[in-house]
Amino acid sequence: MLIFLYGSDTYRSRQKLNEIVENYKKAHKKGLNLKYFEGKDLDFGEIQNEIQQTSIIAGNKMLILEDTFSNIDFKEKFLKNSKNFISSKDLILFYEEREISGTNSLLKLLKKSGKSQEFKLLEGQNLKNWIKKEFNSYGAKTESLVIEKLINFLGNDSWRLSNEIKKLATYKKNKIIQARDIELLVKPKIDVDIFKTIDAIAEKNKKQALSLLHKHLEKGDSSLYLLSMINFQFRNLIQIKSLVEKNYTYQNIVRSTGLHPYIVKKSLWQARSFNLPELKKIYQKIFKADINIKTGRIDPETALDLLITEI
Repeated sequence: MLIFLYGSDTYRSRQKLNEIVENYKKAHKKGLNLKYFEGKDLDFGEIQNEIQQTSIIAGNKMLILEDTFSNIDFKEKFLKNSKNFISSKDLILFYEEREISGTNSLLKLLKKSGKSQEFKLLEGQNLKNWIKKEFNSYGAKTESLVIEKLINFLGNDSWRLSNEIKKLATYKKNKIIQARDIELLVKPKIDVDIFKTIDAIAEKNKKQALSLLHKHLEKGDSSLYLLSMINFQFRNLIQIKSLVEKNYTYQNIVRSTGLHPYIVKKSLWQARSFNLPELKKIYQKIFKADINIKTGRIDPETALDLLITEI
């Protein structure tokens, strides 16, 4: 039997892998027929011998093959001898921590002759539902704004989200988790590249800002994540600009805002290009774009383009 798990959301794919392994161990208490192989240096003959050899231990074998798609020699030999593996009673699980092109011949074989599951990074309502499910798994209760704020802070990084959800659930055991708990306990994801986009906006270079924005989209960043990062940074700029006008020092700004020193340093430079009324108007436009997306009035990518051109 062939199983294939793959995709860019490695947290959920690893969860599924662990679930399959645990189920196998329950059925095969000793676990001596469970073996892992690293695909980069894997010799096809080693896997072929494992399948051909009859185990003296009761039960079928389970072989986990990681990163085999990067091993061209293994891939070609597996495809040529695929009938032997398809008909095998042993469980052969392929695991890839990345996206695979739909035209890949090994992908086609595994999808046709086995069971496959792709784990894409979650977005929109699917992401919110997953976060809610994670909180529920710890018996945690949250107020309505918590999930939204968590996404604004961390995007769709499921590894960090899972860790922060566990931390919040532990900290607020038997209590309702509030939005202010996110600000107190969760450090926002620092996306260095997004600062370049904000720099271009600050310099009033709309052409460059749009170009950088679309590079983010091309590499797979979601429109909602990008909007949340722009929203996050302009909120920081308003906060920092108001403190600068009150003659706060750099150290005092770091202490007062609780922001990462790197974010404060970058924001101080960017804030010089705006006055406070300008920043507040931009923030209102970001809020409007967010509402338009969530109400379905405009698609996310178009909303981002319009936002940049209007700033």
